[in-house]
Amino acid sequence: MATPSVKLGAIDLNLLVVFDAVMQERSVTRAGQMLSLSQPAMSHALTRLRHMLKDDLFIRSPKGMVPTPRAEQLASPIKAALGELRQSLEPAEFEPSTATTSFRIAVDNYAAFVLVGLLAAPILKMAPGVTLDFRPSGTLLLLDVLDRGEFDLAIGALAQQGERFSRLPLLQDDFVVVLRKDHPVMADAVLSIESFAALSHLDVSSLHDDTDFVDQALSRRKLTRRIGLRAPFLSAVRILAASDMVSIFRRHIAEELVRYRPLAIRPLPHASPIVETAMLWHRRLDHQPAHRWLREVVRDLCKTNPSYL
Repeated sequence: MATPSVKLGAIDLNLLVVFDAVMQERSVTRAGQMLSLSQPAMSHALTRLRHMLKDDLFIRSPKGMVPTPRAEQLASPIKAALGELRQSLEPAEFEPSTATTSFRIAVDNYAAFVLVGLLAAPILKMAPGVTLDFRPSGTLLLLDVLDRGEFDLAIGALAQQGERFSRLPLLQDDFVVVLRKDHPVMADAVLSIESFAALSHLDVSSLHDDTDFVDQALSRRKLTRRIGLRAPFLSAVRILAASDMVSIFRRHIAEELVRYRPLAIRPLPHASPIVETAMLWHRRLDHQPAHRWLREVVRDLCKTNPSYL
């Protein structure tokens, strides 16, 4: 005998909003904070939903609320349906000065360091009621979370990802050498490739930039690069400022590093590849007023940079 279907008229839309929030946060407490609902109200809503769908939906564990297979099955359709409903109910025009919407944006380490500070203050000045939620993209399956509507936008070294996603290039970077201002090679008018190879290099492990092109360029001259130290990005400034080591960074990161610190930039003694930073979003949001406004603001703020595309 087939399982009786759930009657849509019996479902309170608020219950689906609660389900989506718990699915997103994997915590009843955090989901309640996001929805401005008390813990008892959240628990009551989940109880009603479990009874209606004849499934536990979420199991409490040390790592948070773990969704059941039934919840996993429901998550994407409910997320998509709520997203479509929100869009259909939004005003035809977006008024930033009175808006109270939230934007969740995934950023890689480069965008977090170079762009978040550039974007956040002007956007919040234009739209004081808007909430910006920047999250690191390193552990995310970006296409999946954009598909499910869990993130509005992703910014990073992102290629075009097929017809269902839209992409807009923002910045270009070459690579440069960063070293302390009074480093001995600063006295040289030009940093030769031989002098460059002889230096001790700091390899910054957490930026995930591919600098194999450096070794390939040196190899063509029968030279090798000596990696004296590998360390996370957060420790790089102090290491470079206190030693004769040098490191390779994308230009915009280098410019941020030297802006307030006793460091300097030298060009590489060989050709550098170009890395393009872009924003990526699901195409269903192309004409959504709030999302279009956000994209245009990001684009215009990046235009103030000479490396804007």
